[in-house]
Amino acid sequence: MLPFRAVGAPILTVEDLSIAFGERKAVSDVSFSIGEGETLGLVGESGSGKSATSLAILRLLPPSARLAGRIRFGETDLLALPEEAMRRHRGCEIAMIFQEPMTALNPVMPVGAQIAEAVRAHDAGISRGALRARVIEAMREVGLPDPERRIKDYPHQFSGGQRQRILIAMAIVNRPRLLIADEPTTALDVTVQAQILALLGSLRESHGLSMLFISHDLAVVSQIADRVAVMQHGSIVEQARARELFGNPQHAYTRKLLSAAPTMTTDQDRPLAAG
Repeated sequence: MLPFRAVGAPILTVEDLSIAFGERKAVSDVSFSIGEGETLGLVGESGSGKSATSLAILRLLPPSARLAGRIRFGETDLLALPEEAMRRHRGCEIAMIFQEPMTALNPVMPVGAQIAEAVRAHDAGISRGALRARVIEAMREVGLPDPERRIKDYPHQFSGGQRQRILIAMAIVNRPRLLIADEPTTALDVTVQAQILALLGSLRESHGLSMLFISHDLAVVSQIADRVAVMQHGSIVEQARARELFGNPQHAYTRKLLSAAPTMTTDQDRPLAAG
């Protein structure tokens, strides 16, 4: 299947990406691009290769992983960069929001110090005053209340939705151009989920962010993505603009995913489609 190309200059281009762990191939010949200011939704069931693809972009896969293909950020081939050069991109030009805040956050470190670490990693000479101001600004941008006081609080003192906002603050504090959001709303109830989606949409507009939004939840993806790529067994089986894909899915797997999602009109006497 030919890759669906973004309109305009792409900020990220993945070409024929394959990932293998030993004899097992986790991702096979995946190609997609993301344009400036665009959100691409990457969807599929658990184990389809979504997270492996995102980790490959940031080169965070374990040494046992074997990669083939190209990942270009602008004109830079990320897979060809020395590790030191890759560190300058990771967390600065390209940032990631992980799906489980209580795993991603250090439970014995104040949240302000954790956001500050993300800044120091790319600006070691920043003054204490400027650093504190950057951290408070990031906390305020993601809607955390009273950041001047709560900067010294620990993760367990925040709600689940607030902890996710802390991870988002860590991701945006260095003003990245590309944000990778890996299942950022999975552990949240629907009300908080809607708030986080609204926040990501607002940050996208205010910061000019491009975004790779990864989820198994098609309803969530439909609210935030401009285009959608569907993964099955490590391959992309369909790519289209969101409205086209949800309105007229072409691949049988896409249709099965859509029919497996309950709606207000779902017949409760009939089983949902199997995965």
